[in-house]
Amino acid sequence: MLDTAHLPAADRAAAWVAATGQALITTRTAFLEQDRVKARIQAMALGPVQLSVMSYTPLSSQRTPRLIRQSDPEMYQLALTLDGQQSIEQARTYSSLGPGDLLLYDSSRPFTATAGPNLPGARTMLLQFPRRLLPLPEKTVAPLCGAALDGRTGVGLLLRQLLTGLADTHADLTSADTARLGTTVIDLTATLLAHHADQQSLLPTGPRQRALFERISAYITTHLHDPGLTPSTVATAHFISTRYLHRIFQQHGTTVGDTIRQQRLTRCRRDLADPAQHTVPIAAIAMRWGYPRPSDFTRVFRTATSMTPSEYRTAGTKDGPEPLPT
Repeated sequence: MLDTAHLPAADRAAAWVAATGQALITTRTAFLEQDRVKARIQAMALGPVQLSVMSYTPLSSQRTPRLIRQSDPEMYQLALTLDGQQSIEQARTYSSLGPGDLLLYDSSRPFTATAGPNLPGARTMLLQFPRRLLPLPEKTVAPLCGAALDGRTGVGLLLRQLLTGLADTHADLTSADTARLGTTVIDLTATLLAHHADQQSLLPTGPRQRALFERISAYITTHLHDPGLTPSTVATAHFISTRYLHRIFQQHGTTVGDTIRQQRLTRCRRDLADPAQHTVPIAAIAMRWGYPRPSDFTRVFRTATSMTPSEYRTAGTKDGPEPLPT
């Protein structure tokens, strides 16, 4: 990690160039306001994948043909703009980016990027990985380099949520966790690019299934309130058969029904143990999370916890609400 706020003002720009050249790729960088240089980078390893969180005052950055000839790690970089405005030009494609936008670029091709031009600058997440790990042909990916990709809907939103979640929880993950999640990130990136290229058929079966599992899991989380959420309705919403849906979840060591039930019960336990919700009727909490019939909720809850909802509430409010899993 580098935070130039801890350095003398005269050393900040050079320190930033050195740090990003080592952690990312070498570029020719110039801060647009030399008297107010401020920048920060924190890099996290996800197996062979690296995720960096960066913030910087207005700057311009160039990856020139000469720099490429001197050193080219043959990396793809996927940028997610968190705050501020940025622009990039690569392979004669120019894009202007705002919060929520994603953009892919290639270390083997020249580019010019600008953040700003106004203070405070921009904040970005940057995913970097070897080109050989992306399970798509280069001719499919090349036209997308330098083009803005939507990170607000569909697979783009899933990828954005995964990246921000990884940055928040990285310190609590094991090396095995991060390696597996690095694979998931590349699969989702490949799915996003295949979608924009209208070439989903080029994706290998493994990445397609992992990306579909992530998308279905997100769908379940956002529809827990619906009493009609069942394996059949989940399969229908994703245009697949119920049998195929079960197969996907079996490959991840669980079932659709167990996933729905465990997520609902986790949220019910949290709300029942929350002192701020002590006056909310138990039936209202049950209905909030997809249990419209109190008797059904009591039966499922007792089976899972060996306590009735009211007994759990009485015991749980002493210790505060149960945290949701990350």
